[in-house]
This record gives sequence, C-alpha cells and structure tokens, in this order.
Amino acid sequence: MKGDIGMHRLLIRRGVRADAPALAEFAARSFADTFGAANDPLRLQAFLETTYGVAQQSRELADPDTAILLATDGGDLVAYAQVCRGEPPACVDAPDAVELQRFYVDRAAHGSGVAQRLMQAVRDIAREFGAHALWLGVWEHNPRAIAFYAKCGYTDVGCKTFDLGGDRQTDRVMLLRLDRAGAPRGRG
Repeated sequence: MKGDIGMHRLLIRRGVRADAPALAEFAARSFADTFGAANDPLRLQAFLETTYGVAQQSRELADPDTAILLATDGGDLVAYAQVCRGEPPACVDAPDAVELQRFYVDRAAHGSGVAQRLMQAVRDIAREFGAHALWLGVWEHNPRAIAFYAKCGYTDVGCKTFDLGGDRQTDRVMLLRLDRAGAPRGRG
C-alpha cells in the first residue's frame, strides 16, 4: 500500500458517529500492531476491550471536547488522530494546550506522507480549539514515534503514567508550541 497511497485521493475529515464501527476496528488493530509484541496479551486485550469498542468510539465521536480526524484513501481508513481538551499533566506549562491523544497510521501507509498531512490537520484542529500548544504522551519504548514527533517539532518536557490493562507504563510527554497560524514555532 505504501506506494499505492494517492495523495490526491487522500481525504482527511472529522469523524462522525456513523464512523464508530470502522474506527473501533482500525483503532484496536493499529494499537495491537504497534504494541502487541511488547506487552502481555491478557493486559493488552483488557485495554483494547475497554478503550476501542464501538460504544466507546461513538461517545468519543460525539464529545464536543474531542475531535477525531480520519484519513482515508479511496474510502479506506489509513490513519486517524484524536485531539482532546482536558487537563494536561503538570510538566506541560502551556495552560491552553490540547492533547494529541491518539495518532496512528496503518503500517502499510508508513512513509507515504499521510502522517505529515494528518499532523497538519491536527495543528488546525488545535487552533480551532483555541490552543497555542499541543501535548502528547508517547511510550518511552517507542523510538520510532518519538523520532517522528521530534521531527514535527515536539520537545520532551517530562513523563506521565499510562495504564495498559493494569500495567503501569511510562510515557514521555512531548509539547509543541504553535503560533497563531497553527504552525510550530521556530520550524517550517
């Protein structure tokens, strides 16, 4: 698929409730693909069941403090991101920051440019939420994602705990300060 992603066919849009079944399936599969090999299968399954069901995705899609962006290629879901208003961890010193809670690209679409286009849409949504900063938590044992976020202008500002089915793990907290146009400050 990597060579088959058509940037002219790529559509990034906000999800709606009707997207819940497809999003639930894609989100659970993407999370398991990314973290399954490094985690206890029972804990992973417990996390997936409570986090990515159709009912949960329906609630999140309807939440006015959450924006879920879907990237489709020819109608097929190839990536998604979730941006949420909420209280940031203490290490985030930007009071108007919103969280990039989820950002997943199908493995087959890695290297296709989808991630960069989706990240720009995330910045736009953050600006719509009135934020001047984005923060995220990324597992400390995910160097590929950490490198991607750093390339996008995020900087490491601390850590927080992430509960994966009862397994308390450490996430690095990364912050991106935005200018008024939604672009990263000091970067192109």
